[in-house]
Amino acid sequence: MAEIYLDTKAFLVSETDTKGIIRFANDEFCHYAGYSVDELVGKPHNIVRHPDMPRAAFKDLWDTIKNGKRWRGFVKNKAKNGDYYWVFATVYPFTSCDGQPGYISCRRTVSEMEKEKYEKVYKEMRAKERHNG
Repeated sequence: MAEIYLDTKAFLVSETDTKGIIRFANDEFCHYAGYSVDELVGKPHNIVRHPDMPRAAFKDLWDTIKNGKRWRGFVKNKAKNGDYYWVFATVYPFTSCDGQPGYISCRRTVSEMEKEKYEKVYKEMRAKERHNG
């Protein structure tokens, strides 16, 4: 599949409940992911999880945000059509205007150097995961 390159000014935002179910997605997130907002709302955020991402990265994300802390990291996402795009994500807990707890994820583009570094790191992590079962 082909890589999608984010505009340098792109800022992708989504909101989930505490179980990772999407409650909001901005237009840029919808555009790059290839879904309409109606297709995303009510679905698990892992709808855009790319299989190249190691399980350990998302375990770290969930462990961090469930403890009330901010998580930041590089993520390879999968678009609806199977293409992929890289983002630097910041995810943090918050309370929505209706009083519901949840998480906000804000994402921006990555540099080629960052992408190359994390492609290598994640490949090594996935190999360890396969080896360890």
